[in-house]
Amino acid sequence: MTQHHAPCGATVTSNIYLDMLKLYAVPQFPEGVIFQQDGASPHYGNIVRKFLYTTFPQRWIGSSAVMAWPPRSPDITPSDFYLWGYVKQHVYSERINDINHLKQRITDVIHSVTPDVPTRVWEELDYRLDVCRATNGAHIELR
Repeated sequence: MTQHHAPCGATVTSNIYLDMLKLYAVPQFPEGVIFQQDGASPHYGNIVRKFLYTTFPQRWIGSSAVMAWPPRSPDITPSDFYLWGYVKQHVYSERINDINHLKQRITDVIHSVTPDVPTRVWEELDYRLDVCRATNGAHIELR
């Protein structure tokens, strides 16, 4: 396998994303996992889709076989419904002076996430999944 490691700050291409999947992510997944990703362009390159169809037959959200579930569902994606809002709120709680200051603020906020935070997020996810099941997947507004 050719490895296409991205230098810090480089744009992720389909080749780099594929290597990230093969080398780091997929080996950690349990058997039978259903894979979900967002709609970023590198995630849908031909080489990535071919790998996903082979690795997760009928089990990757966004494939034509699993189109009933949208590839990006913010109601059940913890990073969308919680983490990014938390990070943004805390990063911008003070004036940002420049790009280096912004990077440091993001790093500091991510490091400030305590072990109880993921527990609360999973509890919220469990609630959201219950709501999705109770409404048979209908569009809902959660606050």
